[in-house]
Order: sequence, then C-alpha cells, then structure tokens
Amino acid sequence: MTETDARPTRLTIPQYAMALAHVASLRSEDPFRKVGAVAFDFDNRVIGTAYNGLAPGFNAATEFWDDRDDRRKFMIHAEVNLCSLFTRGNVKLVACTTKPCTSCMQMLCAYGVKEIYYRDEYAESEADAIAGLYSIPLIQLRDYPLIVSPFDVPDEGQSPP
Repeated sequence: MTETDARPTRLTIPQYAMALAHVASLRSEDPFRKVGAVAFDFDNRVIGTAYNGLAPGFNAATEFWDDRDDRRKFMIHAEVNLCSLFTRGNVKLVACTTKPCTSCMQMLCAYGVKEIYYRDEYAESEADAIAGLYSIPLIQLRDYPLIVSPFDVPDEGQSPP
C-alpha cells in the first residue's frame, strides 16, 4: 500500500473540532436553531465548548419559544458563550456549526482567534469580509463524523445531519 492509498486513521484537528461543536449544539434549548462551538489552544487542546441559549439559570416558559422573531433578541450566541471561557490570545482555532454572525466574527477577531471553521452558511453575516480584512482563515468544513440525534432540527440554511 502506498502512502497515497492509505486511508486516514484519525480525524484532523479541524474535523475533531467540528465534531465536538456539533455535539455541543445538541445542548441548545433553542428549537429553531441549534448552534455549537469549540475552542482549541495552540497545542490543539480543547479549551471549552458552548452552545446558543438563554443566560445560565434562566428557565423560560414553554410559550417563550413559540415566537421565533420575538425571542431572538434574548438568545446568547454560542460564540459569545465560548469567549467567556478564555482570555485574549489563548485560542488558535474555533469551530462553529454555523458561520459566525457579523458581531460574533468581530468578537472572535478581537479575542485573537487565528482560524475559524464552520459547517452551515449564515447569509446575513459579514464574516467573510471581516476575516479577509484581518487575514483570518474562515473555512467551511462539512466532512466530519456526525452523531445523529433526535434533537437535531435543521433550520433554514442548515444542513440536515
């Protein structure tokens, strides 16, 4: 067997990160969009995982989730929750299940993240322009192992597992 014929025997770091971000997304209480994120340090160790949701300790009434547009302003993005787990300059790589929105991309740049991977597009985001200005690789990655769960609910623009 030649080197080119050899099948990979382990995940790449970006694939590993994206798989962990996907698992983190399963913790989201949002029935419309489940987003997960993970941060790795410069030694490729996991710093933390996070997901989108309400502030810790807040338990919303069931009807809170009925009006998607009304509740959106209260949701804390996965990237915001993730950045609460590290300090500036300590993160090499962030993987998110959805492309960061404009504000989250700005925040990831401010925290000094060196490379960002995502699975699903987010059309309303200016992340590509921000990444280009700051020379931060922003790479879509869809080839990684998925754990399919009954909690996975595809949203507009999201890929089904």
